[in-house]
Amino acid sequence: MNIISTEIPDVLILEPRVFGDERGFFLESYNQQAFTDKAGIMANFVQDNHSRSVQNVLRGLHYQIQQSQGKLVRAVVGTVFDIAVDIRKSSPTFGKWVGCTLSAENKRQLWIPPGFAHGFFVVSEVAEILYKATDYYAPQYERSILWNDPDLGIDWPITTEPILSAKDKAGELFKTAEVYQ
Repeated sequence: MNIISTEIPDVLILEPRVFGDERGFFLESYNQQAFTDKAGIMANFVQDNHSRSVQNVLRGLHYQIQQSQGKLVRAVVGTVFDIAVDIRKSSPTFGKWVGCTLSAENKRQLWIPPGFAHGFFVVSEVAEILYKATDYYAPQYERSILWNDPDLGIDWPITTEPILSAKDKAGELFKTAEVYQ
């Protein structure tokens, strides 16, 4: 596994070793010992999620104010631009974001620890995302930050108006959103 640091040290891009031949490929998407020993990720995953979206869908920026979820995200079909925003008020990178292209082709994964808002934009015709979570989904604690908040200045690769859920259209501004202490 190749580990790529990002501008936010707690967020990592992980490239698995891929073994391929004329039959196809094999990769190990998760190995607890390797993640702990090589990447320093000591996570206990309790839930797996699978999301399918069409081109120009933007999901996020989502987080939970309690039961904060760490996420290990990968695209198994298509391509997305994936975002993590540090919402830990005591962090030196509070309010900063990192973005990464995840695709079925590059097989990269993004580790987003608890304390981050998460979102993605679908670049390809369709995309399917798999992600492991370190805590259970708790809708009563879910919050959303506005995807295009000017204080965050996220450089989304968007050329047309994104397709948003009603919840994401009504996201909070970062400066008024509930965040972690």
